[in-house]
Amino acid sequence: MLAKKTSKNQITIPKKIIDQLPDVSYFKVEFERGVILLRPVKLFETDLEKIRQKVKQLGIDDKSVAEAVRWARSK
Repeated sequence: MLAKKTSKNQITIPKKIIDQLPDVSYFKVEFERGVILLRPVKLFETDLEKIRQKVKQLGIDDKSVAEAVRWARSK
């Protein structure tokens, strides 16, 4: 299959290929030894408020985080 780069540096992935990746909207793009590689990436929505609630529920505070960072850096 052939794909053409547009004046805006965009390339359309042929339908026959994209149909094999039904729930993919994002790709990691790499250039290795003269070859362009597109790797499907799945993104997850993050609910920041739920994370904050969980951190509070676990009793994690700024001091706990600083202590954990110090510990990790000492290893």
